[in-house]
Amino acid sequence: MEPQPPSPSIGIAADHGGFALKQALVVKLRTAGFTVTDYGDAQCLAGDDYPDFVIPLARAVAAGEVVRGVALCGSGVGACVAANKVPGVRACLIHDHFSAHQGVEDDDLNVITLGGLVVGPALAWELVQTFLAARFSGAERHRRRLEKIAGLEQLP
Repeated sequence: MEPQPPSPSIGIAADHGGFALKQALVVKLRTAGFTVTDYGDAQCLAGDDYPDFVIPLARAVAAGEVVRGVALCGSGVGACVAANKVPGVRACLIHDHFSAHQGVEDDDLNVITLGGLVVGPALAWELVQTFLAARFSGAERHRRRLEKIAGLEQLP
């Protein structure tokens, strides 16, 4: 019997606005065979702040500790802003299937953000599956554009 390859490691994080959706997605991801690292919050606390959970997730993605990340807050906007402050992270708020795969294929998206108060669990799961199944095309024009963006991360 040949050894099985390790399951892809996915990171997830949410504040109170995305907590319920995070809990549902963790179950779906694990059932689908993914290894999931939960960066918090560990409980639904109305006074928590999304950067406290999204930034550690984003740093883990940038460091390669997890393959991709799922970041959640009430709207998904704050989580997106916070994640994109970490060099090496390319996060986007996604609400449609086309963007979920095209963002990876063309822009090498590595963090999807979703609004726990905006999308329901069924749509969120479909979007996450689409995001995780997509692969970067590696086309020269896309690599060129990503190099320009990475150059911005080097500015003082």
